[in-house]
Amino acid sequence: MKQKREKIRISKLLKFVLMGFVAVLGLVCLYYRSTSAPGLRRSDEESSVSDGSDPVLGGFARRRDFDDLFEDQELNPEVPKSIPICDMKYSELIPCLDRNLIYQLKLKPNLTLMEHYERHCPPPERRYNCLVPPPKGYKIPIRWPASRDEVWKANIPHTHLAEEKSDQHWMVVNGEKINFPGGGTHFHDGADKYIVALSRMLKFPSDKLHNGGNIRNVLDVGCGVASFGAYLLSHDVIAMSLAPNDVHENQIQFALERGIPSTLGVLGTKRLPYPSRSFELAHCSRCRIDWLQRDGILLLELDRLLRPGGYFVYSSPEAYAHDAENRRIWNAMYDLLRRMCWRVVSKKDQTVIWAKPLSNSCYLKRSPGTRPPLCSSDDDPDLTWSVPMKACISPYSARMHQEKGSGLVPWPKRLTAGSPRLEDIGVSPEEFHQDTSIWQARVNDYWKQMKSVIQKNSFRNVMDMNSNLGGFAAALKDKDVWVMNVAPVHMSARLKIIYDRGLIGTVHDWCEAFSTYPRTYDLLHAWKVFSEIEEQGCGVEDLLIEMDRMLRPDGFVIIRDKSSVINHVRKFVTALRWDGWLSEVEPSFDGLSAREERVLIARKKLWDEEIIAI
Repeated sequence: MKQKREKIRISKLLKFVLMGFVAVLGLVCLYYRSTSAPGLRRSDEESSVSDGSDPVLGGFARRRDFDDLFEDQELNPEVPKSIPICDMKYSELIPCLDRNLIYQLKLKPNLTLMEHYERHCPPPERRYNCLVPPPKGYKIPIRWPASRDEVWKANIPHTHLAEEKSDQHWMVVNGEKINFPGGGTHFHDGADKYIVALSRMLKFPSDKLHNGGNIRNVLDVGCGVASFGAYLLSHDVIAMSLAPNDVHENQIQFALERGIPSTLGVLGTKRLPYPSRSFELAHCSRCRIDWLQRDGILLLELDRLLRPGGYFVYSSPEAYAHDAENRRIWNAMYDLLRRMCWRVVSKKDQTVIWAKPLSNSCYLKRSPGTRPPLCSSDDDPDLTWSVPMKACISPYSARMHQEKGSGLVPWPKRLTAGSPRLEDIGVSPEEFHQDTSIWQARVNDYWKQMKSVIQKNSFRNVMDMNSNLGGFAAALKDKDVWVMNVAPVHMSARLKIIYDRGLIGTVHDWCEAFSTYPRTYDLLHAWKVFSEIEEQGCGVEDLLIEMDRMLRPDGFVIIRDKSSVINHVRKFVTALRWDGWLSEVEPSFDGLSAREERVLIARKKLWDEEIIAI
């Protein structure tokens, strides 16, 4: 009996020792995670990072209403003293165009249809919540206009294109710099001479492609390093230079580093994020696109985007080579475009130029059953966000058909004249002109605030994250900058007004990462963006980290929003290393001020090598 009691005593003792050991181990783990894990809380109810998570992954906490949040600010532990830095292998991370993510999530995109180059965003639990570092040796970019012709090699340490395209004069490595002679696959002697040749083919006055201001917006697909777009600027023409993140490594990153309007994108399965009737000219120079696939759906996407009478410039072997395969492609392409009512207006050497019809008259004269068909009346050609392409012709509106054109005045008058399509979105000419005046005053105030810390060439690549009618970009008309006007999805109908003003832009959902490389913009302007994503239940801190990814060192953010938003954002400035220079003011009330607003302007620091190495 005594031995039995002894065994029970020893058993209880071991149980207590084991429980104590587990408790100590739990405390050690809790301490370790609280001091070393860079991920922050993911919900207001959770008190630690979810089990099994990667320490640099996972979105921040979903926000309660800003005004409620700051009633108990002292109880809110979610503002970090620092934000971790991602591993150097993520220095060129594009979260929604990350092919590693496709493999990790075991997605099966159709490679033939280029789905692997389309957007595939990480789920919330896999969002990065660390700051993307610059590459080793990164320097403040060379300023425009010198940057058109040279960039620092350390900023984009990729020389493969220089070797692969050496005979085409795309780019040349020259010591610490990479030079851009202006060549291309079909314009070895330079884009400037090629543009003049196109102007002569179209018999435009003074060999200027702008044609007296009637050609302003150009879409360049498969643009390479965007030298065509770079040299169009001297013709007072702006191009949206478009290319995928493909085997021609970092071509769009080079373009943006040069200060040339450009973006990542692909003609795949979804509509490009631009409204109908946005461009006067589309350009493809050896862009290696199969235009005949899927009943010509890619040509029909260009048709949707081109204005009445718009041009398609095609420089490719199919236009001039006489071998059997290229002849077959040319004949099939010619037949398809004829059925789409396009006509050849000029053909010379390696280039052919087609033009769209000015009205619907040709479509109405086609034989019944002719393919491709007209799109149904319930199809909205301006809806583009994640909308599949359609193998049909988008007919013109009744107004465009009657006017036989877009009704736009030549550039630069169209910047402030007001588009005929204002009526489509319920905006009067008076409201449009008031918006233009208000933004001119606002921009003047911004520049007065920054005048002590900026120079004439401090900005080149600018983004307006909530572009409305394009008033912010229009107010920058006298500055040597270009603006990527971003229309949030719920305001995408307004993007066509921006294109009608002779500006460029895209549609985007700010709950997701933007399709651009890190460190590509000098200035980000965010008017009411944080208030709007908070209403959608998206993470404010996630957006701050995304803005930091896009922003160049020494670049600026201008955040205009309600006071509670500014108070919250200001608490992250040090953690983001945006405290190179700060200004906060309460602006004057104007016709666009729906509530009390404040303006925060912050400058991002260039990180020290020691910070990156931590």
